[in-house]
Amino acid sequence: MPLRYTLLPLLMPATLVGLLVAALGTPGAAVPVALITLAGSLMALGLSRGALQRQLDRLARSTRGRAEGGGGPTPDPDRLEEVASLEGAIDSLHTRLSARNTELTQESRTLTAVLDSMAEGIWVTDAEGTVVRHNDALRNILQTGAPIVGQRPLAVIRDDQLHDAVMRGCREGNSSHLELSLEGLFPRTLSVRVTPLGRDLPGSAAVFHDVTELRRLEKVRKDFVANVSHELRTPITAIRGYAETLQGGALGDAQVAPRMVEIIHRQSERLSELVEDLLELSRLESQQVSLRLTDVPLAEAAARAADTVRPKAEGKGQVVSLHVPAGLVAVGDPRAVEQVLLNLLDNAVKYTPAGGRVDVDGACEDGRCVVRVRDTGVGIEPRHLSRIFERFYRVDKGRSRDMGGTGLGLSIVKHLLQAMDGEVKVESQPNEGSTFTIFLPQAAPARSATG
Repeated sequence: MPLRYTLLPLLMPATLVGLLVAALGTPGAAVPVALITLAGSLMALGLSRGALQRQLDRLARSTRGRAEGGGGPTPDPDRLEEVASLEGAIDSLHTRLSARNTELTQESRTLTAVLDSMAEGIWVTDAEGTVVRHNDALRNILQTGAPIVGQRPLAVIRDDQLHDAVMRGCREGNSSHLELSLEGLFPRTLSVRVTPLGRDLPGSAAVFHDVTELRRLEKVRKDFVANVSHELRTPITAIRGYAETLQGGALGDAQVAPRMVEIIHRQSERLSELVEDLLELSRLESQQVSLRLTDVPLAEAAARAADTVRPKAEGKGQVVSLHVPAGLVAVGDPRAVEQVLLNLLDNAVKYTPAGGRVDVDGACEDGRCVVRVRDTGVGIEPRHLSRIFERFYRVDKGRSRDMGGTGLGLSIVKHLLQAMDGEVKVESQPNEGSTFTIFLPQAAPARSATG
């Protein structure tokens, strides 16, 4: 406080009293009276300053307590009017700040809830590219438990393109779109959009979309188109070639013509089977097949399927043995269940060498009906097991075509079982044989007794 603000209030009363005493005709007493007045003023000032200081200290403690989350000050009836006015102003400011802080907290919680509810991963960086915030989905997409906040892009994802895109967004305000392939135990493909924050805010934001399944489906679609074209081309080429040969004069050759006609007939049957399997698979995938779920005695279904393949098995010197209990009854569509077993038995006979055997076992396990089709065939290498239920997937393409397969049988098996709330699994070792296991819901005991 400037010195004049203290001296003037002290000297003014003493000066006025001294002048007044001198004016009344006692100049000799003016100085002592002025000094006495000055001393009284000093004492009064000291007392008032002490009281003011105590009230200000109390107000300061109260204000600090409220800033730390404590309650308001206790009203003091002896407080000065100026202190009361200052305290009222502080109370008003505290109320406004509290209301604003509540709004900001609610906005922050709402923003966090929105970000965490998103399926896409999001991170926000500062002007230097350091991650300052992210949502829960990002950690799931990146499959990492390491800290993300406080890290640079390269420390989170080892990809120079992403790092450069983030830097361009932070420094140049440019947006970027890129696709990343992450290696690891579960490889993933991510589509990333990096944009500057805008509105004069430094930094950038990146949105991560997991497009792994989308890219897989695109590849399946492309492979399907390529496989269908190839599978159709093979019989059509054979039919066209032999037909042109017959037109060219071979029709009159009594030895060659019948063999060519037989080949044309066989290829047309293969083409018909392929088209039928494609239509069946298309109906299953589009859920256009209406299955009639009822009690299905699996022993009877397995017997009918075995009777169909037994002539082919006997022609190769194979033994088809059934061990399905008569009381094993599942819930499913009779035609679909028989088709599943027929496809599995046909494959088992087809890929089992002459003199081998095929066994069909049935049991009830964990409340489900289980049927296993075992063979002593050529087996399947482990790297093929995860894909053999895909359309047109063949372990040995040349051998499968020579044996007349369309490459759709196991895919139809999988879709039929899924439509009946069942599933299929496979176990196999090269040169030791394969075991295909199907699972179906078990029929209720009361219904089984009546079935």
